[in-house]
Amino acid sequence: MSAPVVKMAGRCFHQLYKLSNSAGRLASGKTGIRQFSGAVVQNAAEPWRLLGAACVQRLAVISADQRPLEAKFSELMNQMELERSLMSDHELRLLDDKERLRRRQAVDYDSDEEEEADRDQDIVLTQDLEDAWEQRLKGFATQPRARGVVDVRLERADRCLAEPLLLLTQQEVGPERLWLLPQTPWEAGETLKSTAQRALSATPGLDLQTVFLGNAPCGLYKYRMPRSVRDREGLTGVKVFFFKAVVSGPLPPPAPSSLWVRRSELKDYLKPSYLEKIRPFLLNL
Repeated sequence: MSAPVVKMAGRCFHQLYKLSNSAGRLASGKTGIRQFSGAVVQNAAEPWRLLGAACVQRLAVISADQRPLEAKFSELMNQMELERSLMSDHELRLLDDKERLRRRQAVDYDSDEEEEADRDQDIVLTQDLEDAWEQRLKGFATQPRARGVVDVRLERADRCLAEPLLLLTQQEVGPERLWLLPQTPWEAGETLKSTAQRALSATPGLDLQTVFLGNAPCGLYKYRMPRSVRDREGLTGVKVFFFKAVVSGPLPPPAPSSLWVRRSELKDYLKPSYLEKIRPFLLNL
């Protein structure tokens, strides 16, 4: 009889212990609740300056020219598709004309029977159609393929139409002016994604329509301040959170202190450590 009472008392003590621990965590602020990327950033105890940056890409507008291996594979696939496809109406009509010509050349050909069957029909041979189409084709002129010149002003977003381009802006970082992704400091009460969006709207002369791909940052770049700055301002360093976006509207006009560069040109404008952080999440489409 005493064993069930002891078990029940033990369970009650265990529940009271769990409730006391939960109350202690709530009082100390350690709730264990996950913080999602869309939540408002709270002031951190660490003295790091937070920045939001937008990785804006203009995707390829036209398809790139085929490499020799791609052209050979495409020709092979077209040949396989042709061999496995059904005949078109024109091809079937071409076979009918050949059969009609064979009957006319036969020894036992009956012209009266053939004329009786075709009396109410206007006979147009497939060869006549092909001749008419050939004449129309000679009068058709194709326009040159738009490619987007490579060696034009880098401020123009309509260059290199067969390759994706990345937006860079020139900004002051300490005593230097560096080419970076559009970035701006985080302000209390906003999300880091909102900070990245504000970085685009704050870029002078940039008229751009974009779509951000998700709410979570796609990359992080951080660096520590020099010892003199840390001692003077009490700031350990800077953390830059990158958010990926693509151009969704018409191509923007040129803007001052802004460049549209190819992936192969990034090394000419970005520092190696900075480029190493953003290269993995660039879209190569």
